[in-house]
Amino acid sequence: MSDILFQYYRVNPTTWFYLSSLLSIALFFKFNRLWSVRNLDLAGLILLAPGLLAVEYGGYKASTTVQQMGFLWIFAVSAALLVRMLFDSLMVRRPLLEPNLSVGGLVFLGISLLVFLLANVITTRPQRDDLAGASTATKLETRATEVDADQLARLGPGYPLLFLLPQISTQRLFASDASVEPGTKPPDENRRALHETTARVMAIISQLAIVAGMVAIGWLHFENVRLGIAAAVLYLLLPYTAIMTGRVDHALPGALIVWAIAAYRRPLVSGGLIGLAIGTIYYPVFLLPLWCSFYWERGIRRFSLGIGSALFLLVLALFFTSPSAAVFAGQLRQMFGWIFPNEVSLEGFWALPSNDPVFRLPVLAAFVAMMATLAIWPVPKNLGTLLSCSAAILLGSQFWKAHNGGLFMAWFLPALLLAVFRPNLENRVALLVLDAEWFRRRRAA
Repeated sequence: MSDILFQYYRVNPTTWFYLSSLLSIALFFKFNRLWSVRNLDLAGLILLAPGLLAVEYGGYKASTTVQQMGFLWIFAVSAALLVRMLFDSLMVRRPLLEPNLSVGGLVFLGISLLVFLLANVITTRPQRDDLAGASTATKLETRATEVDADQLARLGPGYPLLFLLPQISTQRLFASDASVEPGTKPPDENRRALHETTARVMAIISQLAIVAGMVAIGWLHFENVRLGIAAAVLYLLLPYTAIMTGRVDHALPGALIVWAIAAYRRPLVSGGLIGLAIGTIYYPVFLLPLWCSFYWERGIRRFSLGIGSALFLLVLALFFTSPSAAVFAGQLRQMFGWIFPNEVSLEGFWALPSNDPVFRLPVLAAFVAMMATLAIWPVPKNLGTLLSCSAAILLGSQFWKAHNGGLFMAWFLPALLLAVFRPNLENRVALLVLDAEWFRRRRAA
């Protein structure tokens, strides 16, 4: 950007936290209703950022104490947001609390934020720690006769080809000297450049899809495009979005889930998008009981067909890109997460020396109990409960996720923001909004 804008310097994440927090309060805080739920939601979203900054600071300074404080801060705020989402279905009275700026001003601000955030993705060169995961995943891709047995344990479940892409960190607290210098070209320079370009393109498309999907939900389902635009602008303002703009494994599942919600009146399309999200990063598989419960009265067969078709296509792509049957079996195992919880290598909160990994198992059991409860309550489910419960499940998975759990906020933030801004949607149940038959017109004729 310094080549285009004279004397432009990228904003430090800590500085952006202060500026974006003040701007978010000016735009969305309801000063005439100080104790409204909207203000509490806004405070919770802003308070996620100090934990993120503490985790990065502790990682750079090799301070496990600071890192643990950062993770504990994130989990505490996330727990409060989780409780908020669980009680969202009980909030029947939802007064219209629009932002403190006109639609034109919100659109201009949102486009400006998008331009700067996406420009950071284009101009950022991955550093060595950003390429660590991709280098590990490349070992499995290049092995034609041997399967890396530790691949799933070290990288976690997900689509194997996705792990080949580097993690582009667009903003850092500290400038690092570990960047990949243009003069030092490794033997696979062409492949690395291809993966970097692919990661940038996928990250840009995913972020654009998240924003467009939130606006589309406000326009089509909230019948108030201003609410959709407000939710999208608040997503772009959050410090998390500025730090993780280039992370494909964060943004891509979030984009698929947002558009699955936007297309909820088309169960086949929603099922296909949820299936792609499951195949991409595995953890959306825990949404299936909730979504099947939503479509149980009508649309369950179409929804199931969409999921099965998407997973079949992803498996087929793995089959044709795998150099051998042994590699294909290993990649299939990683895609579907076939591993016991106690066998996976831990990163992030559960890997800190002061934390006993055995406590991760009861957290996982509590998550499964919550997931089962949301599948049977409330009944019938409407679009509002689908939004809030989906955000709760994806948020709850962060507490036991073995690889940097708590940091993958793009999975749940769009759905959470839409639940915060949504109107009353009690009449949007599957029995009323879905067609009864596959080809209603043909059968009527």
